[in-house]
Amino acid sequence: MASASDRVAIVWFRRDLRLSDHPALSDAIANSDAIIPLFILDEKLIKHAGTKRLAYMANSLRALDQSLNNKLHIRVGDQVAVLKDLIAKHNVSGVYISEEFEPYGVARDARVEAAGIPLIKVGSPYAVAPGRVRKPDGTNYRVYTPFYKGWVVHGWRKPIAAPKVINALEPASDARNFPTWDSPEGSEIFEAGEAAAHKRWSEFKKGALDSYDEARNMAGIDGTSKLSAHLKWGEIHPRTLLAELGASKAHEVYRKEIAWREFYADVLHHYPHTEHEYYSPQFANMRYDEPGAKFKLWCEGKTGYPFVDAAMRQIVKEGWMHNRTRMVVASFLVKDLHIEWQHGANFFMEHLVDFDVASNSHGWQWTAGCGTDASPYYRVFNPIEQGKKFDPEGTYIRKYVPELRHLDNDQIHEPWLYLDGFSQGYVERIVDHAQERIESLARLEEIKQGN
Repeated sequence: MASASDRVAIVWFRRDLRLSDHPALSDAIANSDAIIPLFILDEKLIKHAGTKRLAYMANSLRALDQSLNNKLHIRVGDQVAVLKDLIAKHNVSGVYISEEFEPYGVARDARVEAAGIPLIKVGSPYAVAPGRVRKPDGTNYRVYTPFYKGWVVHGWRKPIAAPKVINALEPASDARNFPTWDSPEGSEIFEAGEAAAHKRWSEFKKGALDSYDEARNMAGIDGTSKLSAHLKWGEIHPRTLLAELGASKAHEVYRKEIAWREFYADVLHHYPHTEHEYYSPQFANMRYDEPGAKFKLWCEGKTGYPFVDAAMRQIVKEGWMHNRTRMVVASFLVKDLHIEWQHGANFFMEHLVDFDVASNSHGWQWTAGCGTDASPYYRVFNPIEQGKKFDPEGTYIRKYVPELRHLDNDQIHEPWLYLDGFSQGYVERIVDHAQERIESLARLEEIKQGN
């Protein structure tokens, strides 16, 4: 309980649902007598979030509340109205936040400040905040490799421990609006929360990290960190991961994966229109097909290409997809079905628990050939060869496509070649990849000639 003379700071949690290495939280505690740990349910964002991501967020908020001794204030409504109400009721000395950089977050915070509520921005969801890594001439990097080198040179500070004492005000009865979203029936989402994030990081360090450079592309094994959802919700900070990486090749490859996330955030920061629009604008002139029946089959994992279908069924079931297969299904949608990347990006936004607007938009554009890659559109992923290379024993396919479990390893990637391939109800191919690859490159030639 705070007295009338106590200085009270609001810690407005958003994408930082943790206590460890939380600079805004630590500064708020250092500069006040008590804090109000606050989460505001944003009705606009809720409308665009799929059921699996909402269920994950609800679980993460429960975990954060538990770590705060059940003193998390959860309110529903307009951010300005909620903050002004709390400021009027308490002797608030400041509203502390981790700064956000994606277009929606920037606009929201600008609106709050324009309403006369100064925000004290301390830290961000990134090891290096977007906009800080610059070329010698002061401009931003547009290509990953030089960005990565500059990012490493810039460096980041070491993580700090969670505060030992948190004097948080008791929430009023109207500030305990915990969402009750549940996972859709049949879905399996990751365990949420800071403790779960650190548990997963510990398991990854002991297991797959030291072979990450070789194992990360193998869809059928547990070879990735699976920390993307924890990073998205800020249940663990990338500095915590970076601080424990060594100089081995495997550790360097993992460090580079963290940098990809930060590079895409930097690109979106400098070019906010690329959330929905083309990074390379000439590709807006390409001839695309409407997202009709074939798009629906792609969404349902019924394209007739086992590696693609396994991945699409994984995302619907788990709210997550292996990174290698994210590239394969994206290439298939854009290059084989000739459908614009935004339709796929929106599907991912609906289903991914780890949805990050910068990584999603620019990951799709990289694969679609209209993004930051230096040699873009000619890369067309072969869904058959990708499966043979990165799921050679068919483990991944068998897990998500039960209609093919009866096939041998050398049959499962091309079931149409075998008499028994369709005996358990698997679907025919909706397109011929070889033909569509030619068609895709022909459409590229059309815009090249047009330019």
